[in-house]
Amino acid sequence: MTLRWPGSAGGARLVYRLLLAVDLERYSRLDAQQQLAAQTDLRGLLDGCARRTGLRTSGWYRQPGGDGELVVMPVDVDVPRVVGVFARDLERALAELNRHRAPRLRMRLALHHGTMIEGPLGPAGDAPIVVSRLLEAPPLRDHLTEHQDRDLVLVVSDTLYKDVVGSGFCALNPADFVKLEVVIKERPYSGYIHHTGRVPPKRRPFSLPAAG
Repeated sequence: MTLRWPGSAGGARLVYRLLLAVDLERYSRLDAQQQLAAQTDLRGLLDGCARRTGLRTSGWYRQPGGDGELVVMPVDVDVPRVVGVFARDLERALAELNRHRAPRLRMRLALHHGTMIEGPLGPAGDAPIVVSRLLEAPPLRDHLTEHQDRDLVLVVSDTLYKDVVGSGFCALNPADFVKLEVVIKERPYSGYIHHTGRVPPKRRPFSLPAAG
């Protein structure tokens, strides 16, 4: 699938977009039928939340990954609305789904606003790397493991927190976030985990090996 930017005349050009990445917890432990149900429920959750919050999924570039999805939002998306209203609605919808679901569906959600270019296999550039690293960061995984009462844990990049969450135009309270710092493949990444007033996760740096 080739990524086509709205209004693009073709060819690679640098663009600035909001990216959303989501990953399901313990997906590999499910059997084939359970994995299919999890994929169906995840797509339904994302589409339902988009519809309720006034987002047009027809303008999304979607890169499924089996146990998750990478979404590149269109240029005119309301960024504070996605970060605040959409993310909060997704957590509520997931909690409602899990009232009638076994096993529970639990997930990590990462958001970042940055630069990328169109590539033959999907988006390339810094932004897709940043949102992927934050999604896979050990502190975020630990937070979901440590807070079994939660079905979704959100992390936003450092720049997105400063520009959007701290702006006063986002539905999420800046005080309900805790700093995340991680080093992966010798590069530092930082963001903020939304802890919604609960005891925040441990603030400690992680360093992963460069290989792999």
